[in-house]
Amino acid sequence: MRFEILRLDDQQGTAVDRVIVEAEAVRSLVEDAARTGARLYIRPFQAV
Repeated sequence: MRFEILRLDDQQGTAVDRVIVEAEAVRSLVEDAARTGARLYIRPFQAV
């Protein structure tokens, strides 16, 4: 399963970066965000 992860701007809450990753990579990205205080929006990715 793949997920779309958006990194959000601290001031506006708008997406500033987007990455599509496999489920195995989500945990490391969340741990990195927790260490740095980054805000993430994570949702399942559906290919069109």
